[in-house]
Amino acid sequence: MPSLPAEAFHFVDQANWASVQAQGLCSTDELLRRSAFGHEVEAVVRAHRPLGVTLPDGRYIRDQRPMPPQALARCLDPGLTPADWYALLNGCVFFWLDPERVQRHRAALGNRPQVLLTFDARALAAAHEAVAHVTPFNIGSAVRKAASRGLRTLVPVAQWQARGWTSEALPRQPVRAASHRPAELVLRAAVPDAMRFVIATETID
Repeated sequence: MPSLPAEAFHFVDQANWASVQAQGLCSTDELLRRSAFGHEVEAVVRAHRPLGVTLPDGRYIRDQRPMPPQALARCLDPGLTPADWYALLNGCVFFWLDPERVQRHRAALGNRPQVLLTFDARALAAAHEAVAHVTPFNIGSAVRKAASRGLRTLVPVAQWQARGWTSEALPRQPVRAASHRPAELVLRAAVPDAMRFVIATETID
């Protein structure tokens, strides 16, 4: 039976750090709904974000440059549109499970100061089992020979532990090996108690 790595990682923009300590981790969808976007929120969460956005309260939402609509459309399962995918991802909170991916993400964040949070991955996933999923690759990137993806790509942690990547495979395609390590832990909801599972913090200026 596969098991999650012991640690999961999440970068917090320094502009958001105070609110994360007070309120936990919010999805992009929730951040927008708490802001002054009003009736425009539905359209915004379904739109591509080519540049980062600073909200009226000072919090910052990262760009989605690795997911341009045309590239994303080519790798989505039938019946899904780029707007659907943006809305799905904007409702989630993401954690890296691979330290190498953490370092690559760190390099891609540019000059904005960050706080790297290290979590007890297993305790976090267990506490949020109803919304905890794993992915076999970075589902926030649609460039460089992007893998096909859909709702099947977010595999509930309990299901993955019981049956591996069986449900993620397309019909008549081979199932990923059970040894294939998940790239991300994805919680499909806000995580108000996130700080309870933090085991280390690192400030990156």
